[in-house]
Amino acid sequence: MQNNRTDLLTEVADYYTTKLAEHGETPRGVDWNGEEGQTLRFEQLCKIIDTTNHFSINDLGCGYGALYEFLSSKSEKFSYLGVDVSDSMVKAAMQRFIDKPQANFVLASEPNRAADFCVASGIFNVRMGRSDDEWLSYLEATLDVLDQTSRIGFAFNCLTAYSDADKMRDYLYYADPCVLFDLCKRRYSRNVALLHDYDLYEFTVLVRK
Repeated sequence: MQNNRTDLLTEVADYYTTKLAEHGETPRGVDWNGEEGQTLRFEQLCKIIDTTNHFSINDLGCGYGALYEFLSSKSEKFSYLGVDVSDSMVKAAMQRFIDKPQANFVLASEPNRAADFCVASGIFNVRMGRSDDEWLSYLEATLDVLDQTSRIGFAFNCLTAYSDADKMRDYLYYADPCVLFDLCKRRYSRNVALLHDYDLYEFTVLVRK
């Protein structure tokens, strides 16, 4: 099982390394269509955070650090750890924010510290040739990591199974929001929010402990 997970993460790392090489440090470089959608996505995820108080955050699948940039526009009172399985992404992020001591980046599949909040944006989308069952197992194991490394709460997003059929792609994973809402309510907290009212083919789940 561990070898299978390692192979899966290597596939994901290779995919995003290629995207970064093609498009650079832009939303397309982390496989998003554009900056407007990326900002809207971050706004949903960050509803888990009270930015008026100092907080710490782990960003799992940080890419080149776009979420850190977004948070910096909202607050200066936070410490940030970006985690990614792509060496090229981590190096790009470290160079991009070399003068920001509160921003740290590590090459890893999970955070090496606990933080007030953990977020994961887009890491459950590209399943390559993996089956639905295999990818869901990976997704659930990763949610356990988000739970274990967050003190106050965590948030994540997924492409939605309610997407228009003609827009769906075989190499992408479309999750059932009701299944994941139920999972989070039963496994992690009574305080779970499902956000599916913004204009993207995805949903966001907020888990408050």
